[in-house]
Amino acid sequence: MLPEWITQECPETSAVHRDAAIARQAQLTKPTGALGRLEQLAIELAGLQATECPRAARVPIIIFAGDHGIVAQGVSAYPQAVTIAMMANFASGGAAISVLARELGSKLEVVDAGTLAQEPLIDIITDKPRHGTRDFSVQPALTLAELAFAFEAGRRAVTRAKADQPDLLIFGEMGIGNTTTSAAIAASLLGISADEIAGHGTGVDAAGRVHKARVIDAAIARHGVAGAAPEKILCAVGGLEIAAIAGAIIAAAQARIPVLIDGFIVSVAALAAVRLNPSCQPFLLPSHQSAEQGHRLVLRALNVQPLISLDLRLGEGSGAATALPLVRSACALHNDMATFAQANVPDRAS
Repeated sequence: MLPEWITQECPETSAVHRDAAIARQAQLTKPTGALGRLEQLAIELAGLQATECPRAARVPIIIFAGDHGIVAQGVSAYPQAVTIAMMANFASGGAAISVLARELGSKLEVVDAGTLAQEPLIDIITDKPRHGTRDFSVQPALTLAELAFAFEAGRRAVTRAKADQPDLLIFGEMGIGNTTTSAAIAASLLGISADEIAGHGTGVDAAGRVHKARVIDAAIARHGVAGAAPEKILCAVGGLEIAAIAGAIIAAAQARIPVLIDGFIVSVAALAAVRLNPSCQPFLLPSHQSAEQGHRLVLRALNVQPLISLDLRLGEGSGAATALPLVRSACALHNDMATFAQANVPDRAS
């Protein structure tokens, strides 16, 4: 069975605070709508955070890492050992997300949610039910108990983060083979062919992408999960870090903490989270559209519009971290601009 909390309702957007934010935007010293989506972002955050002053100052970043048995089918341009090596790189401060976290003043936590590492690594939290998933081309990737454990690992990460009273959360991922896993999950959830959604991932060539799509389609047919329930899909073709992120998104939303959603893989986890618990949908703030082929389809399914599009495809939470200054600017403008009355500036002609 899945944990009961997975389907518990998330708080509703505060209509009182959202309406107050709309009213304030109308009184700021600018033409109505002149700040475009920055205005809407501030209004949305005010309602989600239930506050008159939306905030994006305290934004921890949590990276979940996992390994994937499907790598045995030659779907990645990189060897599986990269997953563990990159975890150490995150922790030592050398990865892109480590640099961005320092630049943003964000606390960075790395969680081994399911890698092949046999021993705990320094400065990395180990919270996993097994060492990597099974090869989903020949058998289900996860048992229901392992999936439930991954959801709980995501929830535990949010519980740790709540101690710092975060305004938002950013989740990232690391796992060689996880674009294949994510494409398999998304294709199953959306009921489309893998060719429509499987991209080049870490850099496989055109023939490699075609091979990846064929492996995914065959696995979906083997397990019979096209259009199936999300938990059945995640057990059949899922990944431990992806499941942990889905659980973390739901737990964050239940705690009234918006999540700045990263690229393709995190967006697929978000789509799974919404299918499991539709009430978490309002708490998803999309950061960017990545260069990965299927990301736009997942964003469309989530009915969200990203803030930026810079052809990023690194993962790690890097796209969300790159977009965070825009969110902070939206909050600062909303909270600190003078109103027409305060600045003694004439308002619109009556």
